[in-house]
Amino acid sequence: MIGFSVKQWAAWAPGLVDRDAWRAWASVPWVPSGTETPALQEVPAMQRRRIERLGRMAIQTACWCQEAEESGVPLVFASRHGDVARSMELLEALAADEPPSPTTFGLSVHNAIAALYSILRRDRGNYVAVAGGRATVETACIEAAALLADGAPEVLLVVYDAPLPAVYAGFADEPDAGFAWCWRVGLVGAEGDAIALGWNDEGGADDAPAALPHALDVLRFLLSGDPSLQWRGDGTAWHWRRNA
Repeated sequence: MIGFSVKQWAAWAPGLVDRDAWRAWASVPWVPSGTETPALQEVPAMQRRRIERLGRMAIQTACWCQEAEESGVPLVFASRHGDVARSMELLEALAADEPPSPTTFGLSVHNAIAALYSILRRDRGNYVAVAGGRATVETACIEAAALLADGAPEVLLVVYDAPLPAVYAGFADEPDAGFAWCWRVGLVGAEGDAIALGWNDEGGADDAPAALPHALDVLRFLLSGDPSLQWRGDGTAWHWRRNA
């Protein structure tokens, strides 16, 4: 079991752009949909043009959780699918015997959004990009807890995903949505919401798809004030508890 405190949070999805909207959503949640893109005014226009919608969502929430001149806070960027639309663009080019775009390739790799964020901020601190299937959020929290245990006073955790391209629709095992959220986490005992995350191998089938993407359900758990969240994914039973 691991524990940490969520000291600050931010989130963005179509139709949900401020804290009051997210708190109301946590009481009566729904799957966000739409094509809106965050303004990302913190990034100069010339640089902003290079960032696709998924990156804008992730970077926007990270900017909201960090001071403009702050540096050195370890970063954990987590996305189950990453920028799969760019990857699909590369595959379509190869299938058509066309040369893939080097720029598209460079921005399609899983750590590209984290790298863009660190470049924009001129921050040479530690960052890592993770993916862990249905348990991507839990994987990211374990990584953040390891960084805290290694001496980091705080970690910035950014979770984000976008709807899958239509060609992958048949493989979806949870509702599809575009969203991003960021937690600024510290050691248990720091200010904020104390959270404990435990897990065990109980075998059996995974939980049936819920009404929300799992990553959004974890955010709902934080914002709703619920005492716990139980979930089984990828053969592991996960247990979230508040006030560890």
